[in-house]
Amino acid sequence: QVQVVESGGGLVQTGGSLRLSCTASGDRFSIAIIQWYRQVPGKQRELVAVITGAGSTNYADSVKGRFTISRDNAKNTVYLQMNSLKPEDTTEYYCKANFPPRVMWYWGQGTLVTVSS
Repeated sequence: QVQVVESGGGLVQTGGSLRLSCTASGDRFSIAIIQWYRQVPGKQRELVAVITGAGSTNYADSVKGRFTISRDNAKNTVYLQMNSLKPEDTTEYYCKANFPPRVMWYWGQGTLVTVSS
């Protein structure tokens, strides 16, 4: 059973930075597709960023130029570097992992990001 664990959330002022980490168990991490999601109450869940096993990345328009996703396969970890944070970035952030060619996705428990104005 794959376990996915997020960390790195916290309280930061507007314009500040945080780095979230997503660690997934298993020996096939290097091929994993990792997605970061967030869901602000009352709004639709948003795919924030994704990185493939080949290192391809994609971002939501709302975070382009501010957030960077990267991976360290030796540590089974994907990072989400968040810069120039805004109050509207405040919410729980979730990591989701998939290991091709399997279809199952594994979710973490989330980490809370709070940006004060």
